[in-house]
Amino acid sequence: MDIVMIIGRILFAYVFVAAGCNHLAKSKPYIAFAETQKVKFPRASTYLSGLVLLLGGLSIILGVYADVGALVLVVVLLVMAVKMHNFWSSTDEHAQGAFWKNVSMAGAAFFFFALVANGGDFGPVLNDDLLSIFSNK
Repeated sequence: MDIVMIIGRILFAYVFVAAGCNHLAKSKPYIAFAETQKVKFPRASTYLSGLVLLLGGLSIILGVYADVGALVLVVVLLVMAVKMHNFWSSTDEHAQGAFWKNVSMAGAAFFFFALVANGGDFGPVLNDDLLSIFSNK
């Protein structure tokens, strides 16, 4: 089951790693969008959110402070949902879908937080013997 846990963590968290890298390496459209949403300090906010998304995703994939990483992702996702995808005051037809996607992913990250914080089985983490995933326990 360990391999299933690792695959699930990668599938869930990869989107945050990719989004974080995009916020950092291809920041121009993200900064422009932040400006349209009247975000204060759009450049700094874009880079900060990119760093948080990247580190939060990596923490879940690697299992290093995964509870903290998941909780930080919850906060970022909910703030972004409300501030960046406020479909109730937007004419953007994709904003509602983006809003609910962020809320849904925040729910899953909150679940990861609860699982790890309560000592639940999260599968192998970076400091475990990685070859143990192939052994029968």
